[in-house]
Amino acid sequence: MKEMFHLVNNNDNFIDLNIYQYGHQTCKPAHSFGPAIRQHYLFHYVISGRGSLIIENSKKDNITYNITKNQGFLISPNQCCHYIADKDDPWEYIWVEFSGLKAEEYLKLSGLSYNNPIYISEKNDLTIKDILINIINSDESDPLQAIGYGYLFLYTLKNTSKYKMKETYGDLKKFYVKEAINYIENNFQRNITVEDISNFSGLNKSYFGKIFKDVMNITPQDFLIQYRMRKACELLKTSSLSIKEVGEQVGYSNQLHFSKIFKNTYKISPREWKLKNQFKK
Repeated sequence: MKEMFHLVNNNDNFIDLNIYQYGHQTCKPAHSFGPAIRQHYLFHYVISGRGSLIIENSKKDNITYNITKNQGFLISPNQCCHYIADKDDPWEYIWVEFSGLKAEEYLKLSGLSYNNPIYISEKNDLTIKDILINIINSDESDPLQAIGYGYLFLYTLKNTSKYKMKETYGDLKKFYVKEAINYIENNFQRNITVEDISNFSGLNKSYFGKIFKDVMNITPQDFLIQYRMRKACELLKTSSLSIKEVGEQVGYSNQLHFSKIFKNTYKISPREWKLKNQFKK
């Protein structure tokens, strides 16, 4: 297994799941990291030893967790944390940093969250360790392999977590949301609105917005914007289309409106983003 190997993947085209970096570290006694804040999810799995996690909850209180072998911990985006290896039995861990719409969905189903960051397997199952090792040993030149193992990691996390949520596969709300996402994927190029999506689903706009947020943990409007912006990045990076043409391809007939939404999302104009990223692998 690779010691302290980091992969930095800056490809923003993976909407459902994107893996940014990963690694393996054997810590020295009392080695500490932080306090720090991450932009994405960061999951550590402890292979051996012990350590402590000091992490804030949604009330901004600092909570301390003592973590040992075969347990893990999740750090959520924008969550301040500090973790320290035990002075007598320092931990060795594997870690992976990731984000994505499916990541949020499966983490929610696993019971891991901002306020419940500790992973304990209800089956004393070491499969998570094996999958994370496969991520670390994946082909560095092709991020798809790591992302493939990433999906398997989320699936296993959801099924083995002691705190996993009970799933109802016949859940009508999930059916409506799945249909709505399919509609967005097939029609984002058009000037569709949340009202169009709710009408397609046959639901009242207000009720549709509520169930979408319940299932996806994001409003339908924000989901639509995120989806369009990711598609815009893909076009800006790989095509010779003008800014106006890219905007039209993702559902914005007004170039100024498109540029404003893009800048609000990425804190940089589409023209500047294109100059920095076009044709880069």
